[in-house]
Amino acid sequence: MNYKWLEWAKKIQALSQAGLTFSKDVYDIERYEELRNLSAEIMREYTGLEMKKIKNLFTNETGYQTPKTDVRGVVFDNNKILMVREKIDDRWSLPGGFCDIGLSPSENIVKEIKEESGYDVVPKKLLALLDMNKHPHPPQPYHYYKLFIQCEVIGGQARNGLETKGINFYDEDDLPVLSLGRNTDTQIKMLFEFLRNPNKDTIFD
Repeated sequence: MNYKWLEWAKKIQALSQAGLTFSKDVYDIERYEELRNLSAEIMREYTGLEMKKIKNLFTNETGYQTPKTDVRGVVFDNNKILMVREKIDDRWSLPGGFCDIGLSPSENIVKEIKEESGYDVVPKKLLALLDMNKHPHPPQPYHYYKLFIQCEVIGGQARNGLETKGINFYDEDDLPVLSLGRNTDTQIKMLFEFLRNPNKDTIFD
């Protein structure tokens, strides 16, 4: 599905944010603010969301606009992959979330897996670094990079977290209904390729 309007809105927002960050001319600042408001109006027109919510979500960035980073843990056991059931949409995803400031990607995924599944893990390998726009995710207001890090369980036990209400390991051919904003069927199957071929090179883009 083509969400060209969303891509235009995000590009306008990013350009306006860069202008607001670096411009010193008061007239240019006014123009960039107007562009940022225009990007929010496009979002409101096509999504039906309230302008206040869009501005809180879409125009609260400061500094130069860059992609956000989402990290996902890849844990295999007996040829099955660990997944958690998200409370927000009642669907399944690899444990993970936004990278927190002050933590490295590996530190973030250790924290996320513990919080969402109860397991203690050690990171082993970066399997993939993907641009969300190049994969069949639902439309999002932000531009995301997604990191998939393979981890090994060293302790803990299955336990629901604040954002999860189920933990299970799934076969490649018996996956549950996926939370597509977080991971897609093709991405999960891509990860199983690393289980079959541990020497496979990291995938990017």
